[in-house]
Amino acid sequence: MAPELLYIHDPMCSWCWAFRPSFTALRERLPAELVLRKVVGGLAADSDDPMPEEMRARLKGIWRTIQEVVPGTRFNFAFWEDCTPRRSTYNACRAVLAAKRLSPRHEDLMIEAIQRAYYLEARNPSDVDTLIDLASEIGLDRARFTAEFHGDAVEARLREEVAFARSPPFRGFPSLAVQAGGRLHPVDVDYRDPEPMRRQIEAILAAVG
Repeated sequence: MAPELLYIHDPMCSWCWAFRPSFTALRERLPAELVLRKVVGGLAADSDDPMPEEMRARLKGIWRTIQEVVPGTRFNFAFWEDCTPRRSTYNACRAVLAAKRLSPRHEDLMIEAIQRAYYLEARNPSDVDTLIDLASEIGLDRARFTAEFHGDAVEARLREEVAFARSPPFRGFPSLAVQAGGRLHPVDVDYRDPEPMRRQIEAILAAVG
């Protein structure tokens, strides 16, 4: 069985958005034998309740902290005035899984579309209508995507991936681990430089043979 690099993420996780440039560079440097598998973590369960003011303030503070820690990360703070935020990311995770089921190459396209909608365009990916629009914008059929999104297969997969993402050795979002030699080997996330991650991955692969 080929070794895998597991990426635990949530498309509405702001730290995952900050990690995107470093992770993209890392992917371009991975050994050819390493298979990348992305796992949605389900940061926040379904909710129709507007986000409390204290939570809004905390998340806006996290966005500002990220801009200090990972220079160059962009956020459109108009989201907090133009949308009705909800502490709910499961729909965004379902959208990624539905897109992947329809076309594996659309998994990445959907992740990026959700992130850009949320962080740059002040659109709300907690809303199903927004996600259906994004699916159409990346070239998926609206009716087929909607059926997959609401289907039992996506729901079952979501529960499986959320449970897996909350098991050791993963520690929140984003997380990385190499699955090789019959076990999971955690990889330290670096938001600025892909090289330390690449070296750690190659050391793991060399150790397990």
